[in-house]
Amino acid sequence: MSTGTVKWFNNAKGYGFILPDEGSGDLFAHYSAIDMEGYRTLKAGQAVTFDTAKGDKGMHAINIRLAESGKSNQDKSEQSLQEA
Repeated sequence: MSTGTVKWFNNAKGYGFILPDEGSGDLFAHYSAIDMEGYRTLKAGQAVTFDTAKGDKGMHAINIRLAESGKSNQDKSEQSLQEA
């Protein structure tokens, strides 16, 4: 399982892109590949875990889950500033 950060996600279109932590290119992320209860969506900056699969137009993120902490990188930065 790999880790990364949501670059952007468009709810209306049902897709977006994830930036993998290991530095490879952006991965396509479709709402159907998000593994969560209820409305499946992502927000820019959220930390996620995922598997990858080769699609017709490149690599896709599949089995996408929010990272264990459930906090985005932006949330972590804001928390660090408040603690300083």
